[in-house]
Amino acid sequence: MPDSASTKVTLQTLPNVLFSDTKVKVAGVDIDGILRGKLMSKKKFLSIAKDGFGFCSVIYGWDMHDQTYFRELGISNKENGYRDMIAIPDLSTFRRIPWEDNVPLFLVSFFDPHTGKPICACPRGLLKTASDKLEEQGFGAMAGAEFEFYQFRTPADPNLPMSERNSSSTAKFLQHNPVDALPPLTEGMFGYSLTRPVHNQDYYYGIYEACEKFNCGIESWHTESGPGVFEAALEFGEIKGMADRAGLFKYVVKSLGSKFGITPCFMAKPREGLPGNSGHMHVSIVDKSGKNMFYRGTEDTNAEYKDLAFLSDIGRQFLAGLLDGLPDIMPIVAPTINSYKRLVENFWAPVTVSWGLEHRAASIRLIAPPTGSAKATRFEVRVAGADANPTLVLAAILALGWRGIEKKMEIGVPPLGKGDDVGGESDKGARLAKSLKEATAQMTRKGSVAREVFGDAFVDHFGGTREHEIRLWDEAVTDWEVKRYIETV
Repeated sequence: MPDSASTKVTLQTLPNVLFSDTKVKVAGVDIDGILRGKLMSKKKFLSIAKDGFGFCSVIYGWDMHDQTYFRELGISNKENGYRDMIAIPDLSTFRRIPWEDNVPLFLVSFFDPHTGKPICACPRGLLKTASDKLEEQGFGAMAGAEFEFYQFRTPADPNLPMSERNSSSTAKFLQHNPVDALPPLTEGMFGYSLTRPVHNQDYYYGIYEACEKFNCGIESWHTESGPGVFEAALEFGEIKGMADRAGLFKYVVKSLGSKFGITPCFMAKPREGLPGNSGHMHVSIVDKSGKNMFYRGTEDTNAEYKDLAFLSDIGRQFLAGLLDGLPDIMPIVAPTINSYKRLVENFWAPVTVSWGLEHRAASIRLIAPPTGSAKATRFEVRVAGADANPTLVLAAILALGWRGIEKKMEIGVPPLGKGDDVGGESDKGARLAKSLKEATAQMTRKGSVAREVFGDAFVDHFGGTREHEIRLWDEAVTDWEVKRYIETV
């Protein structure tokens, strides 16, 4: 069996790579970052590997629970009959799924059948478009991803065997019990514990080893502060491949979790009063030789801010672009109603347009000399939560940063000083949106930076999906409301 982590697949070598297989899995990424796909026969896959196949566009016409959007959007609707898109396999994404008898998997990108262009809402297409702009100028982008996530034990049901205690049974449990009734994998706060993983050793090491075999390797893996919370830093690499691996990492964790009666939770804020789940993204630009273009080489003693002393002019422009556009892409980095429960003061979550050298309270952390490695000079965007679509987040970071380089933008916000208050508005940067409703209005307004870098078609579609989420929330009656008002009003 070929090693999927090192096998380069072409149309010519594809039959040999799949020689002993009878079936293939294919999957694309929807607007929420969820993998949508199917199993097909090898014969069928070989026949469509070059030109693609029809895939129902409804995955861009409904939400994460398969409910069609209240306001029908342009890609998939009644008027066009929920038409097919063309799904074209990306042969470079070949890997085998070790927990599913090594069945081959290929990711696909979605294209308009009439124009041949990428579907405007296809996250992989959006990132490729942003990356192509750099490549045309002789540059490339590197990225890394970190995810924090809670893990809950699927509530015991004596009528269910352990093999059937999964996220579906958890959802059923929540229909009749409060969310706080879900038992965490471990109790209490114990970040960086060496003993806690031993309590669930097969699961803990199983994820690490499955990721290695599945070509989305983990660089570091540890407990985080919070009951049942783990954090994974994935191995950095070229930005498009990194985006794929970040999305596939969730697939690994959820698949393995279901086998152990564990429900991993990537919600931004699953528990009131406890830290939320971040999805930090690291990005740098390199030239064709792999040289880091953000590192200055020698200290700039005349830099406007000391924090910029070892950051190149390109790096400064990239940072300026991020700071300028961040408020307009907030629904991408914080895409759910729950996202904004994490982005509150005093929980190590950034809430302003802010940056700083090695500053973990800032929205954008600059990692550079003298404290960081020269060749690893980069920006860590800390606003994004674990609930965000990593492909869209990386596309947004790259598009905003490149806009800053093209316009030779200047940094308009001073660095956040150590110990500075990061809440509210000040001369250190405006307060970011406090709700999905506020953020969506900012993104979809006429003349937004998001419209400039992504185009109207994407913004109108993505904004419509967020408006759907807002409406569902506005119409919901929560436990909090009932508990507070049922007797007293």
